[in-house]
Amino acid sequence: MESKTDSLLSRIRKGESMTLSEQLHLTFLLSVPAIMAQLSSIVMQYIDASMVGSLGASAAASIGLVSTTTWLFSGTCTAAATGFSVQVAHAIGAGDMVKARSVLRQALVAISLFGIVWGSVGVAISRFLPVWLGGDPSICRDSSLYFCIYSAFLPVFQLYVLASGMLRCSGNMRIPSMLSVLMCLLDVVFNFFLIFPTREVNIFGLTCRMPGAGWGVEGAALGTGLAELVVAVLMLWFLCKRSRDLKLNHEKGSFRPTIPTLKKAIRIGLPMGIEHTVICGAQIMTTVIVAPLGIFSIAANSFAITAESLCYMPGYGIGDAATTLVGQSYGAGRKDLTRRFAYITVLMGMAVMTLMGIIMYIGAPVIIGSMTPDAEVRALGTEALRIEAFAEPMFAAAIVAYGVFVGMGNTIIPCLMNFFSIWAVRLTLAASLAPSMGLNGVWLAMCIELCFRGIIFLTRLRWVFR
Repeated sequence: MESKTDSLLSRIRKGESMTLSEQLHLTFLLSVPAIMAQLSSIVMQYIDASMVGSLGASAAASIGLVSTTTWLFSGTCTAAATGFSVQVAHAIGAGDMVKARSVLRQALVAISLFGIVWGSVGVAISRFLPVWLGGDPSICRDSSLYFCIYSAFLPVFQLYVLASGMLRCSGNMRIPSMLSVLMCLLDVVFNFFLIFPTREVNIFGLTCRMPGAGWGVEGAALGTGLAELVVAVLMLWFLCKRSRDLKLNHEKGSFRPTIPTLKKAIRIGLPMGIEHTVICGAQIMTTVIVAPLGIFSIAANSFAITAESLCYMPGYGIGDAATTLVGQSYGAGRKDLTRRFAYITVLMGMAVMTLMGIIMYIGAPVIIGSMTPDAEVRALGTEALRIEAFAEPMFAAAIVAYGVFVGMGNTIIPCLMNFFSIWAVRLTLAASLAPSMGLNGVWLAMCIELCFRGIIFLTRLRWVFR
């Protein structure tokens, strides 16, 4: 039986009219599971941070030191996959399912090779990375091992991202959402046994001996990698065997990437990859600015970033929905519908993240306190979160508008906008304010920059659809 989501999406492809109520309903149907998928991803990071944080500030700082570099690598993987998934969205919007499946087959080969190469680079530099980032010698070993294990699982993560993106662009938000939640649960289980040593655990008044590997930071990386492996296999199986539009059961076709498909993937994905590299490079520079402030500031910065993610991930979920809706409308040649979905998703994102910002401001002490028992780290992290809460509405505008532009295959100018905003505004202010204001100065710079970024993205959106 055709679901309500599939029914409404098919109206885009068939050129049928849609009322405002139907557009809002479809946006809601796609946004909710996308938000859940994004939140589950951040909850997984939150769980890692909480479990490792219980081991002390040094263990937390060892992960925090390389966290921006892991975002660089994962963001580049996402950009590579998006270069293909947007092509699939356009093909499905145009009703050309044969082309959509052809792009999928080529993507499986090209993206697998990219993940292997990129993961090998990560393993190769893992030994030197903490030193390059100016980390304290006491945490460099754990930081290096954490990043090495993370990089070894990067090909698996790359395939997970590809399969998830393909399903979302086809309009299936439910399966990626469900499997993301499963990955979060598996991460808890694996971490529980890999991070902590064998110990006595009290469960409902009964004391039992719980086995554990006691690998600490390394156990957190391995637990996350294993969770990604299980879910990547399940996601690929569903995509290739069960997806209504993209399954590859019996249809013949070549898996060899063609020049036209690769060119389109590079045109869409390369600016995104460069942008992720530049932005994460700026975040790494921010880490370098924070590192001299001490272990407590490094740990607080890491925890605050993870906690803030709980606030802005709904924006990324709505941004994913915007990419699907705008991508299929654009592929179907529905300019009027493309414009309306762009504005609906941006306004929805701003409303949701305004509410999340209020919650983050009020609940900051509890959120940070749940990740670390250290009083100084809690105080620093709470102050940082409360500064950042004021930027959330405009951050939402930038996130969702970017998703709109990705859906249209228009990535070059938005990437340049992100580059200018973070390098010219955030880093300049952070370097100026950190010596006198400490960690608060770094986060104040971030708040100002995100507000500026939201303004220029809204201006760009209005210009594109004028």
